[in-house]
Amino acid sequence: MNHTMISPFHARRRLLLGAAAMAALAACGGSGGPRNAGVTDRQVGVAPGVSLHVRDWPAAQGSGGDADVIVLLAGLGGNAYGFDSLAPALARRHRVLAITRRGYGSSSKPLPADTAGDISYAPATLVADLLAVLDALHVQRIILGGHSVAGNELTLFAGSHPQRVRGLVYLDTTFDYLASGGYSEEAERLSFEAPPPGPADLASMDASIAYARRVNKQWWPAQEANWRNSLEVQPDGAVRSNTAPAIARAMDMAAHNFSPDYRRVRAPALVVTVDPGTLRNLLPWLSPQSDPAVLAEGMAFFDIFRPLRLADGDSLAAALPGCTRLLIRNGFHSDFFIEHERTVVDAIETMRWEK
Repeated sequence: MNHTMISPFHARRRLLLGAAAMAALAACGGSGGPRNAGVTDRQVGVAPGVSLHVRDWPAAQGSGGDADVIVLLAGLGGNAYGFDSLAPALARRHRVLAITRRGYGSSSKPLPADTAGDISYAPATLVADLLAVLDALHVQRIILGGHSVAGNELTLFAGSHPQRVRGLVYLDTTFDYLASGGYSEEAERLSFEAPPPGPADLASMDASIAYARRVNKQWWPAQEANWRNSLEVQPDGAVRSNTAPAIARAMDMAAHNFSPDYRRVRAPALVVTVDPGTLRNLLPWLSPQSDPAVLAEGMAFFDIFRPLRLADGDSLAAALPGCTRLLIRNGFHSDFFIEHERTVVDAIETMRWEK
């Protein structure tokens, strides 16, 4: 099969989901460890029988920022623990809420209806959930940040509820998944994809963490918290994802068949784009010891994907006139906001957000 004929954006989704088969879109402490003193974990009801897990960091004493709230949304498969480094870094000046969307981690996981019109995991439903969290916590206006697929929720929330948004932070999001081909289910694995976890990798929590280390660029302490919150331990000690396959598929399909309407966005925006720069930053599980043919396939994909990724960031910025751009060089999509945490925090802090 000629893998260069596969849509790079479809392939990217496959790669991210494969490497994070059990929610590896994780994040953690850029300083080398969690910094979560004072964080409060909440379950906030958003709909009948549905509650979301919220991690709530108060602003540092004396900052005057408790009414200045940043809300962070994880990427596909991720949960609130993914921000256990970025959130406390931002909490030096702001109150920070990290929210796990329905279907993942410690949030409720209603099964989607087996009908074509089901909207259980549509972006509009996720945005309604976000609004319900803000109302329940009496939070009026926010700076809303989102990683990867969460860009859909940023754009839709800002367009639908402009009075609740002071600003937006797009953390390596995609301009328009639908325009890039939408949802698809390729049956054939790409030769350069991360190897899926086998039975031995799922035999215990420790074994699953060893697998995660092999397929990620780095492994930070809070990355492990995100990983653990994505798994459930069986009676025999084996682990499996705590998100049912039907939910994962419904979320993936809804996200990738959505076309954001940027024309309705009025709030200031910070657009962060990651340039992988090297093959290791895109496919970290490959190494000089990998099969030469697989390395060649991976490099061919990298050569196609990298310029398209940068062009996609340009498209997003063009759709948000007056936005501020930040290009992170030599970053890994899943953890760039940890590895380059200081750069990301400084960019957020120097923005002129609406009062």
